[in-house]
Amino acid sequence: MNSALAGKQNSTLRRIWQTSLLALIALGLTGCGINNIPTYDENVKAAWAQVQNQYQRRADLIPNLVKTVKAYAAHEQETLQAVTEARAKVNSMQVDADVINDPAKLQQFEAAQAQLSSALSRLMVVVERYPDLKANQNFLALQSQLEGTENRISVARRDYIAAVERYNREIRTFPGRIWHSILYSDLPIRETFEATTEGAEKAPEVDFQ
Repeated sequence: MNSALAGKQNSTLRRIWQTSLLALIALGLTGCGINNIPTYDENVKAAWAQVQNQYQRRADLIPNLVKTVKAYAAHEQETLQAVTEARAKVNSMQVDADVINDPAKLQQFEAAQAQLSSALSRLMVVVERYPDLKANQNFLALQSQLEGTENRISVARRDYIAAVERYNREIRTFPGRIWHSILYSDLPIRETFEATTEGAEKAPEVDFQ
């Protein structure tokens, strides 16, 4: 009887010891950064979603902007058409979360957005010729929204670049390099934004004052 009781106690102690050992191993692995790579990967995806959101916000403002400008400057067809076509090109691109794993598609996306930024900048130059347009209340509201959107685009791009740099650094350095080779080899090094045209790293000037 005493032998059976002693056996149960030993079995219980072994389970406790094994559970404690597993907990310590798990804690140690966590401290070694085993979860860093998937965490940083999710941060990159979240930051990219914000970039897309802000670019879409800008695209949504453009039809009303073009319509308002056209009412005062209908003969500026070349400039208005350039903005419209650049927006259409952006909207025609099939862009989803997987684009951040395809450097070629990411470059195409950024080139299209840079083209739209350039077209908007040219439109802003045209606006300066029309004082009545600059005083229009609808245009003033669009001005405020566009300025805010351009600022949000800059912030979203900055945050995305920072997230990608952190993720890539984790994969390339110890101990993340080890965890990547063992557990996360399917997660690639990611490209970040690059200026595709001169001045593309800057938001277009939208000060109508």
